[in-house]
Amino acid sequence: MKCIITDDEPLARELLENYIADVPNLELVASCTDGIDTIAALKENEVDILFLDIKMPKISGIDLIKTLEYPPIIILTTAYPDYALDGYELDVTDYLLKPFSFTRFLKAVQKAETRLSSGNEETKTLVFRSDKKSYPVETDDIVLIESIGDYVIIHTHTQKITTHETLKSLEEKLPIQRFMRIHKSWIIALPDIDFIEGNMISIKELKIPIGKTYKKSVMERLGGIS
Repeated sequence: MKCIITDDEPLARELLENYIADVPNLELVASCTDGIDTIAALKENEVDILFLDIKMPKISGIDLIKTLEYPPIIILTTAYPDYALDGYELDVTDYLLKPFSFTRFLKAVQKAETRLSSGNEETKTLVFRSDKKSYPVETDDIVLIESIGDYVIIHTHTQKITTHETLKSLEEKLPIQRFMRIHKSWIIALPDIDFIEGNMISIKELKIPIGKTYKKSVMERLGGIS
């Protein structure tokens, strides 16, 4: 797996360089001191993993991730524990709190390897804010998402979370293999479908209507609807 290190601290870069050199299936293609150099390195190389510090000059690690249209696997490396939720929201694979051991580093690499091997089917963790609290939710636990005005209701197997977000923005974050939008107000998890009857899909005793503009795509995806 090809890697890039981004950290403005020489000792931190050296430590990661040594760790990477000790793992046979890792190859370091660039060691960068800031986000600008990293963007250039990503354009020049096919990269699987980016080991990324958060607090850096010019552009922070968090802001750098937001600029990347197709980011590689991100493993955050930082001395500041306060950014863990930001990492979850940006779908990073792991969060290494400095100073971290070689064993902890290997665990992060194994997570990255698992994610790369499973592609987009990997379970994501999304963070939803509701009532001044943050709720990390694995996508495998989401059954339905319902839009009501400027809010959405996340239906999981155990709870409902109401958050200020659009259905469109959530649709872009969800694994396409698992989820499908079937109505202007509904996204469903395909594995949780109980049955389809006419223009209704039954999930967990709820009857969800299939919108006219979505019916063709639903039929194609699910193999036909009577």
